[in-house]
Amino acid sequence: MDLRQLKSVVAIATHKTFAKAAEVVCLTPSAIGQQIKALEEETGVILFDRSTRPPELTPSGYQILEMARAMLELEEQTLASIHGNTIAGTLSLGTVRSSALELLPKAINSMNKKYPQLKINLHVSLSTNLIADVATGRIDAAVVAENLAIPQTLRWSPFLKEPLWLIAPENYAETDLVSILHNAPFIRFKSAVPLAQIIDTEISRLGVFPTTIAEIDTIASIVTCVREGLGVSVVPHVAIADDAKCVRIPFGNPQLNRQIGLIEKLTSPRGNLIAELHNLLAQQCGPFGVNRK
Repeated sequence: MDLRQLKSVVAIATHKTFAKAAEVVCLTPSAIGQQIKALEEETGVILFDRSTRPPELTPSGYQILEMARAMLELEEQTLASIHGNTIAGTLSLGTVRSSALELLPKAINSMNKKYPQLKINLHVSLSTNLIADVATGRIDAAVVAENLAIPQTLRWSPFLKEPLWLIAPENYAETDLVSILHNAPFIRFKSAVPLAQIIDTEISRLGVFPTTIAEIDTIASIVTCVREGLGVSVVPHVAIADDAKCVRIPFGNPQLNRQIGLIEKLTSPRGNLIAELHNLLAQQCGPFGVNRK
């Protein structure tokens, strides 16, 4: 087993075909096929199911792929260190489409200034996809909300814990949460994300059945509708931090919070960098930032 073979495994898994992978690693399709065959003979397992198009990794192939990525990352870091660049290589990050996406660019810029030799790649996807990507080593870490589906092989560290508010148009007179939910037109946050589940679960627990007049999948659009007097809704603090055009009432009894954090492997080779990124994100969250334990 050598690094050339491992690079070929990663290239095939990434680009889906032996032909495209061969171009990436500067080999012929025949040569890359021979590399994989030799690796399969050495390990005694089949890495790719060649009966499918494109070829798919076998369970053993996924194990080899995870090891290959870790070894190639270690090689990259070692070469960078030898050449005097103590922090270099690539840090692959993922994030959900939420307010967290607004926090990441500033943190990434801070990391780029401190470590000019470090390349940071950012991917935006759904929580379930990001959790799988971190677990299989396709990315180093990801920003996701608190999620019951996070496996035990990963560490989830919150950097934000912020309150939830029921918001109403300015000059709204009612202040009782249950009465508002019962009587006012309600704009529901309709999305397959933990925040929507938290809101719906608490409304159900309070025993009220709001009159839903709209279902919207973005928090920013919900806030706009409330400002214009369309109805009331529930949003996280960051959405209305300095908004004087919305009345806010604590949501939940006691008031509920939502958490966002970073997930990574328990034995991540980029653990120190991820911890530093976590601290930068927590600082940006001000009084709602959560320090890493």
